[in-house]
Amino acid sequence: MAFTYEDNIPTLDLKHYTGSDEQLKLQFIADLGEIYSEIGFVAIVNHGFEIEDQGRLYEAIQSFFFLEDNLKQQYDGSFCGGQRGYTGKGKEHAAGRKVGDLKEFYHIGNEIAEIGGSNYQKNIFPNEVPEFETETLACYTKLQGVGRLMLSAISEFMDLESDHFENKVDRGISILRPIHYFPIADVSKVPDDAVRAAEHGDINLITLLMGASAEGLQVKRRDGKWIPVISNPEAVVVNVGDMLERYTNGVLKSTLHRVINPPKEKLGTSRFSIPFFMHGNPDMKLNCIETCISEERPKAYEDITVEGFLTQRLKEIGLL
Repeated sequence: MAFTYEDNIPTLDLKHYTGSDEQLKLQFIADLGEIYSEIGFVAIVNHGFEIEDQGRLYEAIQSFFFLEDNLKQQYDGSFCGGQRGYTGKGKEHAAGRKVGDLKEFYHIGNEIAEIGGSNYQKNIFPNEVPEFETETLACYTKLQGVGRLMLSAISEFMDLESDHFENKVDRGISILRPIHYFPIADVSKVPDDAVRAAEHGDINLITLLMGASAEGLQVKRRDGKWIPVISNPEAVVVNVGDMLERYTNGVLKSTLHRVINPPKEKLGTSRFSIPFFMHGNPDMKLNCIETCISEERPKAYEDITVEGFLTQRLKEIGLL
């Protein structure tokens, strides 16, 4: 199927991959490969994360972000490079920029007690909003499962075994990040070039994003034009990250995207989103797979592990 990318990203039905119809499954794999080779973003429906569950999750994260700043700061995660807990307003910036994004966020990660160490440290949860813990952990588990299915389909498109990624993500250091793009009451106190999220590519293998609470997310087409990602509460947007682009030697595209500021009359309103950044295991090698290297496509990236690349990028965006 040939897709166009004039107005929005394409939508695929995950049940076509998980169902019993082999033709629908093969078409899903082919369509996903085409989309990821062209624009790197797709909306997925029938993923199993019910609207009611999403609603409870959004209520919990909104309750936290609407707390006073001094209360939120009790859960500051800067001691661990922001990999757990709360990161305050304007602290993160896109690589190559010094102006912080107009957002605050929270990180929930994978705990594996028998391994321990910096990659699997304990999560930090706010006492003031007890449902924050239960709802974010449930979301983490659900999106991790959807992510594994997407990686399986990606593997099949790349002519790899469907379980190719399983032993590379079973100890994954994935992060769930509830984000609050906070209201701007006084525009004069904000730097002229400050935005909610400057253009960037995601660090990880793939990102799964539930429908955001307001418009603003845009994707950059290969011709340089920015197109909106239309918010759809029934879809999860799944995009290729920089690690997967490296791993496939550029066959699959990690596309630049951004969250633009709303019109002035809406600057005083909040925007919420909840991306799940799916990472591999810390020791997963991101060496370009051999089937993606040829005379026409020479190896474009140096060898590095997930942990090495993550550390490098966290320094670039100001979290380490």
